[in-house]
Amino acid sequence: MSRSGLARALALVVALLTTCARAQDQARPPVGGVTSPENAMIFYAAHGGEDACGNNCSDWIAAEGNVEWDTFKRLFAFLDRFGARKMLVLNVKDAGDLKAAMSLGKIIRERKLDASAGTTVVAGCAKLTDADCFALKRGSAPLDAMLDTSSVECDLVCVVVLAGGVHRTLPADAKVVIGGLQIRNRVAPNVSSESSQGLRTYFNDQLELYLSQMGVNPQIVSIMDRDSKTHRSTPLSNNDLLKLGLVTGLAL
Repeated sequence: MSRSGLARALALVVALLTTCARAQDQARPPVGGVTSPENAMIFYAAHGGEDACGNNCSDWIAAEGNVEWDTFKRLFAFLDRFGARKMLVLNVKDAGDLKAAMSLGKIIRERKLDASAGTTVVAGCAKLTDADCFALKRGSAPLDAMLDTSSVECDLVCVVVLAGGVHRTLPADAKVVIGGLQIRNRVAPNVSSESSQGLRTYFNDQLELYLSQMGVNPQIVSIMDRDSKTHRSTPLSNNDLLKLGLVTGLAL
């Protein structure tokens, strides 16, 4: 595939990562305009009690939803308003855009943020409808919340974003699963075999470079490539997470 052909394909194609099957959240209003996908990731400021998000951490950035092609723009906008926080907590939903996930990770590293995963439970949402809770999270004020880490799941999209953290932690019982790469076109239903192979090679190379830059073992790409061919997923143990450098520590 020619370089110019690959460049044109990249303008239209996103890499979607297969994940473990999980229940779909109820539909919520789009984050942005009419082109914004449903369930796209939002960012909001959360505040909890002492050590709510780790040692000496009571304030964090909640990152919640699907990683879509324009998610990095919302992170930039959030950090312009709430740049003082140093911890970002991921709650990634379903499949996502690989290129956007790498962009998020780079922003996280550039802003010297730590990263973890968990569910942010907003106190003010206890008696609200899903739509009203969503509107509350989209407001401008920090929200009183607690962090639930009892059933953390982190798929490949989550892994790629997490890699950007200066310090990277996951609960000791978190389920971390690497899945395969799918090439899809947002505009047209089909991608030619030639384009698909060229894009797969491109994304593999880009992901290897990104992980190396983040201090994470790029062996993760080999696992992803194998899972793409076998249509399976690979769970990672705590020992795997530490050996691969994906986490700098495990939370109790």
